[in-house]
Amino acid sequence: MTTVTSVTDLYPSRGITEVSGPRKDPVVWGSPDTPGPIPTTDLQTFERDGFLAMQDLLPDDEVDVYRRELERLVADPAIRADERSIVEPQSKEIRSVFEVHRISEVFARLVRDERVVGRARQILGSDVYVHQSRINVKPGFGASGFYWHSDFETWHAEDGLPNMRTVSVSIALTENHDTNGGLMIMPGSHRTFLGCAGATPEDNYRQSLQMQDAGTPSDDALTGMAAAYGIKLFTGRAGSATWFDCNCMHGSGDNITPFPRSNVFIVFNSVENKAVEPFAAPVRRPEFIGARDFTPVR
Repeated sequence: MTTVTSVTDLYPSRGITEVSGPRKDPVVWGSPDTPGPIPTTDLQTFERDGFLAMQDLLPDDEVDVYRRELERLVADPAIRADERSIVEPQSKEIRSVFEVHRISEVFARLVRDERVVGRARQILGSDVYVHQSRINVKPGFGASGFYWHSDFETWHAEDGLPNMRTVSVSIALTENHDTNGGLMIMPGSHRTFLGCAGATPEDNYRQSLQMQDAGTPSDDALTGMAAAYGIKLFTGRAGSATWFDCNCMHGSGDNITPFPRSNVFIVFNSVENKAVEPFAAPVRRPEFIGARDFTPVR
């Protein structure tokens, strides 16, 4: 049964049939004079494409610090036993560690870094809080990918985010080749909301964090979107970053190469877009996946 909220549902999803419609929210919420590190031309690119790629967000010495911390966390038996760690279905190796900015002061400092949070404030036009953070570990020889999806569809349906006022950044901690399961985005897809078919199972998050089912688009819808928008594959050195809008259609393939691909992933949401009750799920997801602490990042 869908949870009733007091907020108008602008983006119905998880119904009997798949539906699509135009975005009803801005892409860049800040005004041209909103302070921040993103040049105006890059903001225009973000508004047009739904993403912004940067090759040099972090220098090599800083990348080394974050990569060592990722390796420390993944090797820690206590972290592995924590419910915030998600393991690969086949290999049983750690795939992701959620709420990493609360587990690790090293990653907490990265969240507070003005090179990171400053860009989020500039795009969203307000103070921001962390809706979700995680490290993703994609070792070579068989680490599985993430199927095509819009994050907002899930965050709206299962976490209760009312509007598309959320931005993510994926910061590479290893080199992203064109062969080791890199991020793919359909440029411009952020302007169309695709409401997926099918009800949300209770505790859906337990399965979806390993292999998504509910909230996935149909083959026909993906074929049409790919024909309309194309697909961009992101490559880059360790320390590069990709900022992308919450409604971008994106995914990644398996990594069957010997070359690992690891990244830190941070989701910033506007403090003016706080989560309410889920729009299309029987219960909220756990707070380590969809935060209910709306304290602004300082």
